Amino acid sequence: MGRERLTVIGGGLAGCEAAWQAAEQGVGVDLYEMKPHRFSPAHESAQLGELVCSNSLRSNAKDSAAGLLKEEMRQLGSLVMRVADDTAVPAGTALAVDRFQFAAAVTAAIEAHTLITVHRQEVTQIPDTTSGPVILAAGPLLSGPLAEHLQTLTGQDNLAFYDAIAPIVDADSLDMAIIYRKSRWDDLNPGDYLNCPMDREQYGRFIELLGSAQTVPLHAFEDPKYFEGCLPIEVMCERGPDTLRFGPMKPIGLMHPHTGIIPHAVVQLRAENQEGTRYNLVGFQTKLTYPEQERVFRTIPGLEQVVFHRLGSIHRNTFVCAPQVLDSTLQMKGVPGLYLAGQLSGVEGYIESTAMGLLAGINAARQILGQSTLVPPPETAHGALIHHLTASDPAHFQPSNVNFGLFPPLIGKKIGKKERGRIRAEQALTLINQWRQQLAWG
Repeated sequence: MGRERLTVIGGGLAGCEAAWQAAEQGVGVDLYEMKPHRFSPAHESAQLGELVCSNSLRSNAKDSAAGLLKEEMRQLGSLVMRVADDTAVPAGTALAVDRFQFAAAVTAAIEAHTLITVHRQEVTQIPDTTSGPVILAAGPLLSGPLAEHLQTLTGQDNLAFYDAIAPIVDADSLDMAIIYRKSRWDDLNPGDYLNCPMDREQYGRFIELLGSAQTVPLHAFEDPKYFEGCLPIEVMCERGPDTLRFGPMKPIGLMHPHTGIIPHAVVQLRAENQEGTRYNLVGFQTKLTYPEQERVFRTIPGLEQVVFHRLGSIHRNTFVCAPQVLDSTLQMKGVPGLYLAGQLSGVEGYIESTAMGLLAGINAARQILGQSTLVPPPETAHGALIHHLTASDPAHFQPSNVNFGLFPPLIGKKIGKKERGRIRAEQALTLINQWRQQLAWG
């Protein structure tokens, strides 16, 4: 009788990472992806590993929580991190990728693996785990019969919030007589970001237009619960006229390299592809109607004649109440062998979702191989996310990006703020290497 195979539902970042991790340990994987037969409201490509909201994976600095998580993933053999590094575009200290090359490379790697079989078909019922472990990584837009089946298994309502998408513009349509290149605080190099400067009067007009612009109305059954780290720009504007100047439009560190003037506000653009032909409006996720986006955003200095490759939009994200539903291996309580991964598990962000796929893939494979499941120490970025998912107060649980606030307190003498990230990173990388050695695939 042959060894059990792992079933992975969903070909996004978490599903692909989970499939890769299991297959690399010699476990056969059946990966199910409904595209191209059916698309979610936010997806448009048939490729696996499609990026939707942004092409940025946030900070790449090891002394930041996001950068530390990436480095841990690299050391654990992450497919997504390898591809991200190979398809990176200039983004200062952040890691951003050419989204089309990235998805193509992920797809090619998954389809070429001899132990992974990709099934292009929709799954409407979660398979019985008595025939082998199942990883549900169907993404935050999960709906329909599969969502209803999950709701039945959890015995509770899923929570939901709304995630907004920023526009992408054509580089050739930018007015480079106004726009200047500079990364925040980087005085030695031209910089990876393009900057659209505003004086006080221009900013005031922009805020006035933004505040009166028409937005896409929610359906009657929808209750907006925006993730604080990805607020629509018009929602931030409602919080006060200077909110954007202290958020995505802050001018600090962006003095014009030729005039020496520090703008009143700045709209930053980040490269979307390696050729630098497409740029993303950083922090400009929005639910404005398409005509209003074109009208309002073309008042930004340097964008008067801009051509939009993609306008912003908003979509519904679904996740479970992890403290009530999941154990520390990402298995559902009461349903042994059913793992949840990605944003569905209750994390927020591309890399966090992928990391949960990585851990689910490792432990599902260990289950098939007859080995004990393992959980990273809470002092690591992976372990801190697991602790957030399983130890938070269920009554107030919300998805979270990785951050040092999720880690255990540092023990010992008082440590300066600038040193904490470095010390945490050194500690975490030592522990993740020790944990990797414990995996000892046999």
